[in-house]
Amino acid sequence: MEVFSMMAFFTVALISGFLYYNVDFNTVHVGTYSGKPNFIIILADDIGWGDLGANWPLTKETPNLDKMAKEGMRFEDFHAAASTCSPSRASLLTGRLGLRNGVTHNFALSSVAGLPLNETTLAQVLKEANYSTAVIGKWHLGHHGYYHPNFRGFDYYFGIPYSNDMGCTDDPGFNIPPCPPCPRDSVMKSCKHNPCTTDVALPLLENQRIMEQPVNLSSLAERYTDKAIQFIQQARKSLHPFFLYFAPAHMHVPLQCNSRFANTSKRGPYGDSLRELDHIIGRILEAVNTDFHKNTLVWFAGDNGPWSEKCEFSGTAGPFVGAWQTNKGGSSAKRTTWEGGHRVPAVAYWPEKIPANSTSGSLLSTLDIFSTLISLANVSLPPNRRYDSLDITEVLLGQSDYGHQALFHPNSGAAGQFGDLKTIRLKQYKAFYLTGGAKACKGDKGPEQHHDPPLIFNLLNDTAELLPLDPVTPEYRAVLPQIKATLNSILLEISTDNISLADYSHDPAVILCCQPKHVVCRCENWT
Repeated sequence: MEVFSMMAFFTVALISGFLYYNVDFNTVHVGTYSGKPNFIIILADDIGWGDLGANWPLTKETPNLDKMAKEGMRFEDFHAAASTCSPSRASLLTGRLGLRNGVTHNFALSSVAGLPLNETTLAQVLKEANYSTAVIGKWHLGHHGYYHPNFRGFDYYFGIPYSNDMGCTDDPGFNIPPCPPCPRDSVMKSCKHNPCTTDVALPLLENQRIMEQPVNLSSLAERYTDKAIQFIQQARKSLHPFFLYFAPAHMHVPLQCNSRFANTSKRGPYGDSLRELDHIIGRILEAVNTDFHKNTLVWFAGDNGPWSEKCEFSGTAGPFVGAWQTNKGGSSAKRTTWEGGHRVPAVAYWPEKIPANSTSGSLLSTLDIFSTLISLANVSLPPNRRYDSLDITEVLLGQSDYGHQALFHPNSGAAGQFGDLKTIRLKQYKAFYLTGGAKACKGDKGPEQHHDPPLIFNLLNDTAELLPLDPVTPEYRAVLPQIKATLNSILLEISTDNISLADYSHDPAVILCCQPKHVVCRCENWT
């Protein structure tokens, strides 16, 4: 009964604003300059490795990101920790794979929970070290009760608490299938029969208060950026170091952008939206460059590869096409463990610290952001658990090419059990024990196939993942025992770790709704 009462309390409080974290940007705290670096993590959604012009010369839409790469460090072999939203973000913020932190697949509108509460986030560690912390944009790690960002180490939150296709809007943008706008009254039923929308409007939260439902997507990117710059400026005035986790909706469908970017790219709506993403990153970099201490590290990456099921409204993976899979049908991008699903664009920028115009070919991951930032802040990792994260400070500073010897790519919805490790990268080799399962543009779905012995590709000479090694060759015979030993070792190590289990149960009562009596919870101009 007490649990039920607490759930009811948080649901009502979230709607009413009773639990609103009153972080006032105009309040300046007295402090002293700590000398600790500031951190900005920019995590783009569903962006392809080839969507960065510095990676792929056919891309012309990212001049600010390309300039950032020229003045910082570009990572060629950088990977998301999973190839779908919630697991990727959970791993970034905990430095732990889904089998450890419990988040193996996405949370829903009606999810009662999120990232397990016994997991410690990067924001919680930095907040304990006197950092001002904010997340602006997509969260997707739980919105109900203590799973909300304000209880996970973030002083300030502004954004949509999950993906921007998990509800209807009045400006639905570009998607496949096309999305209708939200109904305005109970007579209209346009949302009821289309699989790309729901009967609940997307909410925009500021801390725990719903500020707008449905959210205006066409102005959202600029509003996110305004809030980000405001946070940076006020954190500087407070003389506290800051951590900003900036997670825009771009490049997830529905694609939407301000009218100033419409029809400006030869790539159509996707290119227009990519231009807007680049523009807002340029604005953030301008704000960073006003810091006379030159003490802000900006790290840009993607949460997973392009959602190729969305055809022309998805990005490009560049040369990482997963040809073995596409030749047999289905997608080799988002939700899969092919390179196109998890190899993402990544750039780090820190004037006078990171060597300009440098490139790292080290095998790295978004997992590594956790340990690296904690090290740079001169604080300790949370105890009593193990990490999949590396401290790559020396790589950033151009002092080492150290990276992972092995990375493990968890099943992310295309095939097999969520979170299971059926794909392993060992140096230049990549082994698949399971393939298939994801839909391609025209709807075809590659059959799920188990491989024992595994398919093994040598990525040094086969970036397209077209021709697996012949099992009878000396090369295959030499690497297979190493792959088996490495995989068995990580599975044994995880089994003895302090692991968490996420609660994936649902309750319609936790769906965010500012006006339950309205057909889609509409509350325009509601305060």
